[in-house]
Amino acid sequence: MDNLTMQWGSRPVLDRVSLTMQPGERLAVVGPSGAGKSTVLRLLAGLQLPTSGQLHLFGESQDYLRLDQTNPPDVRLVFQNPALLASLTVEENVGFLLREKGNLTSQEIRERVETCLEAVGLYDVAHLYPGELSGGMQKRVSFARALIDDPQRGDQSMPLLLYDEPTAGLDPVACTRIEDLIVKTTTVARGCSVVVSHVRSTIERSAERVLMLYEGHFQWQGSVDEFRSSSNSYVEQFRTGSLRGPMQPAEH
Repeated sequence: MDNLTMQWGSRPVLDRVSLTMQPGERLAVVGPSGAGKSTVLRLLAGLQLPTSGQLHLFGESQDYLRLDQTNPPDVRLVFQNPALLASLTVEENVGFLLREKGNLTSQEIRERVETCLEAVGLYDVAHLYPGELSGGMQKRVSFARALIDDPQRGDQSMPLLLYDEPTAGLDPVACTRIEDLIVKTTTVARGCSVVVSHVRSTIERSAERVLMLYEGHFQWQGSVDEFRSSSNSYVEQFRTGSLRGPMQPAEH
């Protein structure tokens, strides 16, 4: 992102922000509700275009929405809800894009699906439907779907994985499993990741660098260790959940 602005009406959600990610990096974007974190994900996913400024993914300028691109960059979004198609089996959900492209045989797709399912700790579930799985297993299936690789992209492809509130509403033990899975998925896919989350354990366990977003600007950024101990007023208020600090509800 280079001097990027995303504006709705007269109010910029993102106001001339700049961000560079390094290959293999795991980044967390944090801030209060309504700060624009989901807007960052939608821009990176190619579902929106910035009002002004530049957005480059893997060195390519993003001037068109993802659906309008003939060869869009390898970006994979893991939703807060698993977003599985109920009428398809687990195998069909995970291998959906490969089947749509029609470049691989059914056996080749099945083998790739099984490998991805095993990578997220699921065995012998490919024939089941989402409704036959627990909520936690469905979420892991969505991670397996993010892992599936397209051989046409070549071995040098490095996907960008986007996680939207991946642990919202989960108990602490389930959170730990998903947080470990985020790290593992990003590593196995040989990619980099952006996690949007309000959950402190998810921020600290799944990321290496943290960005604090508020009022359209990245108010602070630093390593996870720095996030744990920073005396920055925005970070302190977010970390402690205090009502006192620079982040206050908008006045009407």
